[in-house]
Amino acid sequence: MRAYRYIDALTALFVTSLLLSNIASSAKIIDWGVSVWGLRLAFDAGTLLFPVSYILGDVLTEVYGYARARRVIWIGFGCAALMGALLWIVARLPGEAQWQQYAGDDAYNAILGSVGNGAIIVASLLAYLFGAFSNSVILAKMKVWTRGRKLWTRTIGSTLIGQALDTGLFVLIAAAFGVFPWSLVLSLIVANYVFKVGIEAVLTPVTYIVVGILKRAEREDYYDRTTDFTPFCIS
Repeated sequence: MRAYRYIDALTALFVTSLLLSNIASSAKIIDWGVSVWGLRLAFDAGTLLFPVSYILGDVLTEVYGYARARRVIWIGFGCAALMGALLWIVARLPGEAQWQQYAGDDAYNAILGSVGNGAIIVASLLAYLFGAFSNSVILAKMKVWTRGRKLWTRTIGSTLIGQALDTGLFVLIAAAFGVFPWSLVLSLIVANYVFKVGIEAVLTPVTYIVVGILKRAEREDYYDRTTDFTPFCIS
């Protein structure tokens, strides 16, 4: 593979946005008091940042191609798994006496415990893999079909599918293990999905600018005409 100037920075931003969004998702549910057809549009706090990882995934696939985006996706997967394992271990270590008084295990488990919950680790990682890979594959194939024209059709089109899989799987599995109450499941799925896709659409001009800058700087505009789209490879 060629060496690129900015792919390391994009990888770091991708992983950071992924990890922070996972923590924020378990830390707080946001409710702006908005309802659509009687359905309360409450959403987990990670929704504010998670779409950034999808936008970065779009940029990586559009500029560098699916194979390089696939490698970044697996790096993100490994980092998320490591974070979940570490938080799970920390939850089971004894807490210091003064810390137990002003914070304590109950507070830790209420906020970070679900991130380190084995079932939730599996849920978030499965949802992430299905969403990220479907997003990248669809964008790469659409780029070939459209001959590189109309970038917005593939960034938004791939997000519609990727976010549907990611959001639906995560909320349903998380609710099954008690992280979210079932009464909020439909609201969380709809609100998260609408918000994430909306952010992608609103930031489309920014995506155009970043993609243009990177294509010129890297002298790369990859088309996946002969790519093996299997996800089970990091080379």
